[in-house]
Amino acid sequence: MQQFRTKQQWQENFRQLMTPLRPYYKNEPGKLKLGTHGTVYSEATREVEAFLRPLWGFGPYLVDEDDDELLSDYLKGLIAGTDPQSDDYWGAVTDYDQLIVEMASISTTLLLNPEKIWGRLSSLEQTNLAEWLFSVNARRIPKNNWYFFRILVNIALKKCGKPYSQQQIEQDFDVIEQFYSGNGWYFDGAETQHDYYISFAIHYYSLVYAHFMADEDPVRTKWIKERAVLFAQTFKYWFDASGEALPFGRSLTYRFAQVSFFSALVFADVEALPWGEIKGLISRHLENWMTKETFSTDGLLTVGYHYQNLVFGEGYNGPGSPYWAMKSFILLAVPDEHPYWQAEIQPLQIEEKTLALPESKNFYQYNQSLTHLQAFPAGQFVNQQSFPHAKYSKFVYSTRFGFSVPKSDYWYYEGAYDSTLALAKDGHYFRPKGLDTAFSVLPDRIIHEWSPWEDVKIRSTIVPLENCHVRVHEIETKDMIQAYDGGFSVPFEQSLPKATEQSIEAKTSIGTSTVKGMIGYENADIVRTEPNTNLFFPRTMLPFVSAELAPGNHLLVSLISGTLPDETVNQPVIEQKGQKLLIQQKNQTIELTIR
Repeated sequence: MQQFRTKQQWQENFRQLMTPLRPYYKNEPGKLKLGTHGTVYSEATREVEAFLRPLWGFGPYLVDEDDDELLSDYLKGLIAGTDPQSDDYWGAVTDYDQLIVEMASISTTLLLNPEKIWGRLSSLEQTNLAEWLFSVNARRIPKNNWYFFRILVNIALKKCGKPYSQQQIEQDFDVIEQFYSGNGWYFDGAETQHDYYISFAIHYYSLVYAHFMADEDPVRTKWIKERAVLFAQTFKYWFDASGEALPFGRSLTYRFAQVSFFSALVFADVEALPWGEIKGLISRHLENWMTKETFSTDGLLTVGYHYQNLVFGEGYNGPGSPYWAMKSFILLAVPDEHPYWQAEIQPLQIEEKTLALPESKNFYQYNQSLTHLQAFPAGQFVNQQSFPHAKYSKFVYSTRFGFSVPKSDYWYYEGAYDSTLALAKDGHYFRPKGLDTAFSVLPDRIIHEWSPWEDVKIRSTIVPLENCHVRVHEIETKDMIQAYDGGFSVPFEQSLPKATEQSIEAKTSIGTSTVKGMIGYENADIVRTEPNTNLFFPRTMLPFVSAELAPGNHLLVSLISGTLPDETVNQPVIEQKGQKLLIQQKNQTIELTIR
């Protein structure tokens, strides 16, 4: 197994990741053609992206190591790509341009290696690069983490002695400040989006800024570090004891960038957690990823998650996009004598196995051994991205069972509606839970209010228990509808199990997914979903319970569990007494009021 413990191991692993890319640098300067699938931006921009994204690793690598051949390729590319007279010019930057995203890796590399990069350019080449970068100050950008791209550009230009805009830096920080939601957490431009962009974008770039601007901007650097310390205390709840990260939100094809926040902490010398604890989080995560089928047969990182998969990708996931994962390699710029490198790895430190965290719009729950993390989000959604219902609005997300995205919505099996309630009016065209109209994240439950149609109102209360959770759906409908409550998808291995009354159990080598209809459900069953819809497993089956609901008010209660092979569920007792619903497991009793 590849290890990520010592700096030498990190350097060797970086070289191994770069080896399959090397032949592609010999084609056009400043571009890599790594594949043929499309994106929302042009093919030419896809190739520039593929060329620049490995800089997230190569820039830090160059701090202590040399690679004359690869450095020469990058210098040729930067020179040609920013020269308006060159046939290989990347082009003038426009509003909302993908090239603005890629400016961040150039800027960080310049900051890390002023002599090896900037110092090897002629005066004219420096001017071309600086003017191309500076042009971002006149461009419109999305109101989200993109504001940091412009900040990094301006501080890189400042450090290189070229014109920059301090006014733009201040204005952009003012916008980012509007995203702060407390306890170290931000949202990514929209209050409904608390995902990995908080860690591998907003905090990551903040810490890069703090590293390079500590002397010139000590006040801002101080609060950047303070917030990073706060964030670390709860962001570690996105990882389980094996290093698997929570599969949630968009841009999951960036894979091991998920842990890059912790790498940036080390780079900025912020001991937000003990160095050994940080080292454990980072090392387990990278080592876990190296056991997955994330590479193509010729060794390139692919679009996908646990395996190559274009189905769930974003419109901006080009063939080179996955190399954003290299952001974790900023550790290579950390000096050899830093205590991180000498620290002994510590296991995952989780003080409370359940944590309600309203600032992140999430409720986190671990099993006894910390090997299975489940998160119960609320009030989350993202507009104009692929599969937002699946990536943000399911009732629960799991580090052991993953989640699925739909291929179609006509048949239930096409939608792969795991971990959510999906409804139809004629047995077709299903609608799962989307953005909540109201929600609460409480210490013992999560409440969603939502409407799949104007004439259907639903209040879903999720009660996490030990190794299981209860879903309580109060539904008011003016039309006949069909309701399907899905459990966790699991790998399809040999055959489909049979249901028993209102209960279905799917037992597999990785664990067991069980769904029981407790109140209001009529049937239990299981379907084979469309292949390549689940992020973890290419072929899956999905257990569910269902009911046909006439116009009126209905109460549906289900018990959902996803357990590892050595786990059992202490069956809760669920009783309805008038307008009260009592849920009891062991010595815990939770009371709900039914409207």
